Parts: sequence; C-alpha cells; structure tokens
Amino acid sequence: MYPPQMVAPMKEDLTNVGFQSLETAADVDNFMANASGISMVVVNSVCGCAAGAARPGIKGALAYSEVKPDNLATVFAGVDTEAVAKMREYMLPYPPSSPCIAIFRDDELVHFIERHHIEGRNAQMIGEHLVSAFEEFCEKA
Repeated sequence: MYPPQMVAPMKEDLTNVGFQSLETAADVDNFMANASGISMVVVNSVCGCAAGAARPGIKGALAYSEVKPDNLATVFAGVDTEAVAKMREYMLPYPPSSPCIAIFRDDELVHFIERHHIEGRNAQMIGEHLVSAFEEFCEKA
C-alpha cells in the first residue's frame, strides 16, 4: 500500500482532467451501473510507464480527439485496493495489469490496453492509439 500523500499528485494528474476517482468496490459498481455510453477506465499506478507514457498519452488523446468517451474513471493500484479488485472483475478475461486502460460500451468491455502495450511506448504512441479507439467507439457530437 502506498501512502496517499505520495500518490496524490499521480491521482490528480487524471482527476484534474475530468476523471472520477473510484476508491471503493461500491464506487466501482455504482459507476459501472450508471455509466451509459462509452466509458474509459484507467488503472493508474506509480510505475514509470504510467508517469512517462500512459497518463501523458491519455491527457493528450483527450485534448486532441474530436470524439471522446462519455465517462472517465480511474482506480489506483496499490492504493484503492478494493476498487481495483472490483474493477478488474469488469475487465475479465484480461489478467490484472497496471497501468491499463479499458473502454466500455455501457458495461461491456470493448477495448483494452494492457501494461505490455504501454511499456516501451511513448506518450504520443499511447495517445494515437487512444484517439483511434475513440474514433472507433465514441459517437461524434
């Protein structure tokens, strides 16, 4: 378990751009039950690939893309233990991975970016991948 004060800036990296922080299993179930349309959920982490590629790529995709998910949420591995475990149930059949990015249509998982798709890639590559996913799954306004 990481100290909350240590991860606060890493959480804020996403919550400051509109992500809802889910911290309990009930938060996750409530989000999934009430999120209609397209949702992007990020399992955030303290690792270098989250800081150097995932979070900047996510923020870049949201800033650049003309189409975006309707709902944004995040859970933090090593901190929001109960919420992460519950969210991983929704991400089955994929094995636990952090960081990772899931795109849901209502409560159906339609796209998943595992850690091994993040490691070794830069923020621009992650952002471009997400923009393509947004174009495929999100409706134009």
